[in-house]
Amino acid sequence: MNKRAAAREDRQMLILRGINFWQYAILAVLAPFLPLYFANLGYSSSQVGFLMMIGPFVASMIQPFWGYLSDRLQTVKMMIFWLWMLAIVSSVALFNSGESYVLTLCFVLSLYFFYQPTMPLLDSISVQSAARRGKSYGSLRLFGSLGYTVVSLSGGLLLAVLGGITGLPYLLWAAWVVPLLLLIFLRDEPAEGEGMTLTTLKELFTNKSFLWFLFLVFVISVPHRMNDVMLGLYMKELGATDAMVGWAWALAAAMEIPVFALLGRYLNRIHEYVLIGIVGLLYTIRWFMYYVSDDPWVLLALQAGAAITFAVFWIVAMHYVARILPPQLGATGFSLLSMVYLGLAGMTGGVVGGRLSDLYGGASMYLFASIASLVGGVLFLATEAMSRRRAWKAR
Repeated sequence: MNKRAAAREDRQMLILRGINFWQYAILAVLAPFLPLYFANLGYSSSQVGFLMMIGPFVASMIQPFWGYLSDRLQTVKMMIFWLWMLAIVSSVALFNSGESYVLTLCFVLSLYFFYQPTMPLLDSISVQSAARRGKSYGSLRLFGSLGYTVVSLSGGLLLAVLGGITGLPYLLWAAWVVPLLLLIFLRDEPAEGEGMTLTTLKELFTNKSFLWFLFLVFVISVPHRMNDVMLGLYMKELGATDAMVGWAWALAAAMEIPVFALLGRYLNRIHEYVLIGIVGLLYTIRWFMYYVSDDPWVLLALQAGAAITFAVFWIVAMHYVARILPPQLGATGFSLLSMVYLGLAGMTGGVVGGRLSDLYGGASMYLFASIASLVGGVLFLATEAMSRRRAWKAR
């Protein structure tokens, strides 16, 4: 490889680091603070939970279409650009919808309908770019956690400067400027092979192992996505400030960074089902500690547990999908994974969490989370044990 080609390779990775940083910075504006914005409009916990989950859920139903279209057209760059532009327009409408719950619902649906699909699309090009350069996906994804950390940590302070939670729109729009500029210089990474066909797509949806994996991901993800939506509201009920809510998410994202940086080097040594099964058991312990505590500072500290739960779970799940699916199905496969995690599990977690919080108090959410995580972890380990038993009998 000559120097000019090497420079292009390095620039592609640099651009992807920047886009990952700002993509998750945008998420750091939406996830912790948008529920507080809705609560400030006077909506109940159940209403906020529904608003925060209906958008990702509906978007997840169409999300595989965007992945399929990207694989079919062999372009991620233009897909992300147009989806971002439509998401920005939707956000303008959302923040100008007044206190009408119906209008708020319509425009939050539109915002997530266009924004959410860009995340698996970015994952797809990140995985392909890293693999072709002998790097790990985690080496790019860690910059997403860094972006999330920086904005979560500073978000509360920035909102205070902007006049409180009502200044959220300006913080969101400002976070979108840099990634739009970086996207201009991004190069697509067309997958090698025969390309997307209806036959290969059919193989994906009839792959029983992949579909079972997605179901188990759903079980593990429901408690996590419930926490994503409801933690800020629960902490506020316990006396936390807006800044503390931001710090809680910043701590979680910061603790993920070293895991994303290092774990990719060792994934080939442990089977994915075993590792995710162990993560499910660790999630059980983590959520039970949330259940028994009513101090917002303790809940904030417990967010550090994301390093040994979510970070491990997500990078292993991404590695599994990339390993078992052909490259030409990459965007579609990652979109399906995202559909389950952000959409199906998100909707379930938001509705269940909001309902439990209204009926029995916020702590009850985490008792449910502990039980669900235990079931998920046991199912992952049992599936691996049965697979090894069948393989041993076949010898």
